[in-house]
Amino acid sequence: MSINDTSSAAVLEELRRRPADRRRILFTGATIVTMDPGLGVIDGGDLLVEGDTVTAVGRDLSADDAVVVDATGTILTPGFVDTHRHAWEAQLRRIMPDVDDLGGYVMATLAGYATVYRPEDMYIGTRLAALTAIDSGITTMLDFSHNSRTREHSDAAIEALRDTGIRGVHASMGPHFGEWDRQWPGDLARIKDRYFSSDDQLLTLRLATLATDEIAGPALAYGPELACAAEELGIGVSVDAVFGISSSEAVLRWAKDGILGPDVTLIHSTGLTSEAWKAMGETGTTVALAPTSDAQIGLETAIPAVDEALSVGIRPGLSIDVEVALASDMFTQMRALHAIQRMRAVNAAYGTDQQPSRVTTHDVLDFATLQGAHTNGLSGVTGSLTPGKKADLLVIQAEDLNNMPLNDPIGTIVLGSDARNISAVLINGEPRKWDGHVLDVDLAALRGQVHASREYVLNTPAA
Repeated sequence: MSINDTSSAAVLEELRRRPADRRRILFTGATIVTMDPGLGVIDGGDLLVEGDTVTAVGRDLSADDAVVVDATGTILTPGFVDTHRHAWEAQLRRIMPDVDDLGGYVMATLAGYATVYRPEDMYIGTRLAALTAIDSGITTMLDFSHNSRTREHSDAAIEALRDTGIRGVHASMGPHFGEWDRQWPGDLARIKDRYFSSDDQLLTLRLATLATDEIAGPALAYGPELACAAEELGIGVSVDAVFGISSSEAVLRWAKDGILGPDVTLIHSTGLTSEAWKAMGETGTTVALAPTSDAQIGLETAIPAVDEALSVGIRPGLSIDVEVALASDMFTQMRALHAIQRMRAVNAAYGTDQQPSRVTTHDVLDFATLQGAHTNGLSGVTGSLTPGKKADLLVIQAEDLNNMPLNDPIGTIVLGSDARNISAVLINGEPRKWDGHVLDVDLAALRGQVHASREYVLNTPAA
């Protein structure tokens, strides 16, 4: 049975007929880009999924009673990991494609549209963002959900992630502007008990916060009090709007207070001082870059801080950020970062005898997979096709018109492919996209909900 031909539907039917916990899937004949440093790339390789886990990667594998999927002519790769997206905004996609600066985005979206969102609007936007992520090969998405006006708003965002089947990270924060119940961060304990009681589940919880009090006041700014709340709950912290001198000073305070570390992610990190970067490197703090957001919107220096991160030993994750102005997919982020960094490197060396220090396609794919998982606190779970990790993987058609012939698989993923080439997506061993289509979605019904929500948001005066 092949994923590429008329038997594809029969393969899916057979997979879904079998109980998920006892299901075995053997992919054969693929080019496997494992992103595991010890396994590398395997040409003509096989991969075995048992239940929700990758159990073997190699050549000439066999497995009794497995559904065999002929993956000849495809690339198997880990699913992409998005380390920061404001998913609730999805029904406002590209509403401000040429926004000039952070202030323009903040006033239009956070001080305007956000204030009228109902719980159902949170659900619709978040579900739309997650389904789009799956369609473009993102199997893990951190939803920086910073419009939690009530308990019901938080519940709706979490339930949307759950209902799509994505590996979701709900990072919860109160809103910047407008009326809200002030239930955050106290409500995190209830959220954890209700939705995140198990360590072995698709959804995980983080505390979301801002770097400084410049935008929305001190209640949302990271510091010892919020760090203590996260520690008591046993969850990580994602810090947004890490920009410039004021954030650099904050980073040094956090280092002094002992509240930086591997469980803390600093988002953007543009325009930081060398002293701040040194503190981040020394504490093992993680970084989420947003390449198109930084460059297109013009956040502080407008240059994604990949060189600064690498110089202190931090390999960053990548993220989408805001769909109101930006692309939705990880291919765009990888290509933008690859081009911008290499442009900077060559420009800096131009006219000298210095050799440019360029990132590679392997680097940016690493950022989009393994390092993204590390940034989200999930490095032991996903990010590579390593036996023992969960089966979050993509099947990419290497012989499609825009990809053939396959010469370099990593180059093909990063520079050649897009969502149309992804024939299948598995998350936790469960097919979520098959034969080029996202499964279990009534597009007509979803379209109606999205349009109705958008019209409500756009036509209701800001609160």
